[in-house]
Amino acid sequence: MYCIVDVETTGGVNGPTRLTEIAIFRHDGQQVVDSFHSLLNPECPIPPFIRHLTGISEAMVADAPVFADVARNVIDITKDAVFVAHNVGFDFNFIKKELNWLGYDYFRRTLCTVRTSRKLIPGHASYSLGKLCRALDIPLNDRHRAHGDAAATVRLFEMLLQHDHQGLIPRVEPTAQLPC
Repeated sequence: MYCIVDVETTGGVNGPTRLTEIAIFRHDGQQVVDSFHSLLNPECPIPPFIRHLTGISEAMVADAPVFADVARNVIDITKDAVFVAHNVGFDFNFIKKELNWLGYDYFRRTLCTVRTSRKLIPGHASYSLGKLCRALDIPLNDRHRAHGDAAATVRLFEMLLQHDHQGLIPRVEPTAQLPC
């Protein structure tokens, strides 16, 4: 299993910055089999630059759950899965930080679609998600929002799986359907 993840935040990983949105698509190597998405109340101001970039305002997250309310969902949906993100260090370390603050140790195998794209589809001028999606004709709706960016990363990841003749992406077997 793979979990393609994107987060929006109040700033960089270091310091007291918090999550404002999270989207996770659980993927069996062939298709999305589950998903989770939520706005999050960061319980702190959202800087103007971030509000402008993401469109997420304090009013939008005022009644949203805090991360502690969704932590179990994040742990459960990513369990036994490779954590995949475009610039995985940012998304993974942010979630790990939030979970550590709640007393959880969070470890997952990770895969970065930026680094993997550079190896499997070389020659692009930029590997930013927006420019790479444009170059590869991958739809990218709601840019700089977790659900839109994660959905585009799912499409990119599926393309990378098709191009991976070198075995760079760890292969996982789809979960068999259990009888009812």
